Amino acid sequence: MQNSRHFYIDGRWVAPAVPNDLPVIDPSTEEVCATISLGGQADTDAAVAAARRAFPGWAATPLADRIAALERLLAAYLKRSEDMAQAISAEMGAPIDWSRQQQVTSGDWHIEGFIAAAKEMEWDRPLGPHAPGERIFHEPIGVCALITPWNWPMNQIALKVAPALVAGCTMVLKPSEVSPLSALVFAEIVDAAGLPPGVFNLVNGDGPGVGSQLSAHPDVDMVSFTGSTRAGRLISKAAADTIKRVSLELGGKGANIIFADADDKAVKRGATRCFNNSGQSCNAPTRMLVHRDRYEAAVEIAAKVAEDTPVIPASQEGRGIGPVVSGVQFDKIQALIQTGIDEGARLVAGGTGRPGHLNRGYFVRPTVFADVTPDMTIYREEIFGPVLSIIPFDTEEDAVRMANDTEYGLTNYIQTSDKDRLRRVARQLRSGMVECNGKGFGKGSPFGGMKQSGNGREGGVWGIHEFLEVKAVSDWE
Repeated sequence: MQNSRHFYIDGRWVAPAVPNDLPVIDPSTEEVCATISLGGQADTDAAVAAARRAFPGWAATPLADRIAALERLLAAYLKRSEDMAQAISAEMGAPIDWSRQQQVTSGDWHIEGFIAAAKEMEWDRPLGPHAPGERIFHEPIGVCALITPWNWPMNQIALKVAPALVAGCTMVLKPSEVSPLSALVFAEIVDAAGLPPGVFNLVNGDGPGVGSQLSAHPDVDMVSFTGSTRAGRLISKAAADTIKRVSLELGGKGANIIFADADDKAVKRGATRCFNNSGQSCNAPTRMLVHRDRYEAAVEIAAKVAEDTPVIPASQEGRGIGPVVSGVQFDKIQALIQTGIDEGARLVAGGTGRPGHLNRGYFVRPTVFADVTPDMTIYREEIFGPVLSIIPFDTEEDAVRMANDTEYGLTNYIQTSDKDRLRRVARQLRSGMVECNGKGFGKGSPFGGMKQSGNGREGGVWGIHEFLEVKAVSDWE
């Protein structure tokens, strides 16, 4: 990639102040597929300064023009979809068909959603008839640091860049250093869309470096972060001294409650959803809670789904899951699978080690544990790999209690044909999202969690509001 060792600052590609190269590893082959440079304080400062200079002009740009810029960005994105698919597949191991059909399209899906939301939003309005002349305005918060993860690169970049742009903010993007290639393609797309210099800036770096520098930077007004709960805590502490806004979308340990009257495909659907993207989704349904009447049958079905899930190199077309993203993740997942065995969970599919047909690459066997109990590590820790834990329950009250028995609160799932039960249970689950009976969320739905899954909401009008301040003005009229 021509710009892999450069940053995008103030509308142009620039070399780092001090070269600090980092190899990008293809997780299917464990070989270097590209080299990037990590930024330092001087690069961070230059990007923030460019965003600060650009902010007054972009904030004052009429809404219609900002929406038009987002529409140009969408058009440019669609033209580069195959380049994007290849970059994501190489950097984080998504099988190429999955990359094309799910990873890349998540980006344009969200951009389209923000265009629609921006046109429908009420950007300013009167307070009400009780306060004649008073008006409420929504104004851009300022310079935003956008720190994104490696597991869904374009999903997360689109969920931050698009609403920040249309809100009138300027920004510095720091993508994951593990999956930076797609972000560099995205910067080329931004350049092709003709945004004013300094509105969008990109600096590659790691969390302790550029990530920490942006979080503590006095000229950054907001940090929007998606990643681990551990890193979210560190960012919040770094941002505290400057009282900047921090929006966090963190980990999850989703419960999938399967009642006795769930449809015949509920278990297969839940296991497949757990293994998708090699289990590297914060909203994955990794704890399957099954009514005891269907428990043993569910264990058999889930085990068969695991055994029937192809594990393939990212370059191979067709259905299947690829490797996990890195050696660090591979080792962590292997250790947690072994811990599940050591703590007494019943291993019914998968296990430690690579699948037998693969002798290199960070490939994990789709794994299913039964008879998991709340005191086990695999019940509580986010594994972030294709590992499913199955637990029986007897009553609705038990299911709700077990689902809520976690420090996380991102997405829970309900499978039942009883609409009254569905509504009753959904209201009791402590999570930002509850997906029911396999029906996904619509474009513009708010994505985010409760508890240690974070405090932000991304998508639609809620995602735009994350980047806005509210101003009240009296005697306006």
